[in-house]
Amino acid sequence: MTQKLKLRVSAGSTIRVLHNTYSVPSRLIGETVEVRLEIEHLEVWYAQRCVERLPRIRGHHQHRIQYRHVIDWLIRKPGAFPQYRYREDLFPTSRFRAAYDALRQSRPGEADREYLGLLLLAARETEQGVDHALQWLLAEERPISRAAVQTLLQSAFELPQRTEVRIAPVALAAYDTLLSGAHGEAAR
Repeated sequence: MTQKLKLRVSAGSTIRVLHNTYSVPSRLIGETVEVRLEIEHLEVWYAQRCVERLPRIRGHHQHRIQYRHVIDWLIRKPGAFPQYRYREDLFPTSRFRAAYDALRQSRPGEADREYLGLLLLAARETEQGVDHALQWLLAEERPISRAAVQTLLQSAFELPQRTEVRIAPVALAAYDTLLSGAHGEAAR
């Protein structure tokens, strides 16, 4: 049975559903949405259209914040990022986190604004492309910036191919010998 709730989207682009917090697209801030609760997911409806389908969180006082939902709001208020309650959810991969840490170390005054620019680029272009560019910049110990990542994306750079690992097939006859030797000793 589907449970339906009418909820108002907060100024932070979130809704609270059964003691858990979910992000929704920032264009819905201040609007009332209908949330349809299913067993495994929830659907957010606005103007008779399903605008978001999210996996349902188990437990209480947890959160699922998608950077794509809040980036437009955060980019207008970059000073809010360091104290953002759900900031840890805004690192889609470990490389994004490493890039933010590198920015804070090399350019502390501009780190938050520059990182939000990277997230905006990931939301507008491709998260995987930005992730690959960050991987390359970090591996080459190059300065990290939105401009550097954008240049790499526009140049259609190729990451070095992964190192191919070959594992020799296992000779199963060796195990037969071990087993027959163990049985032979046990019989004596």
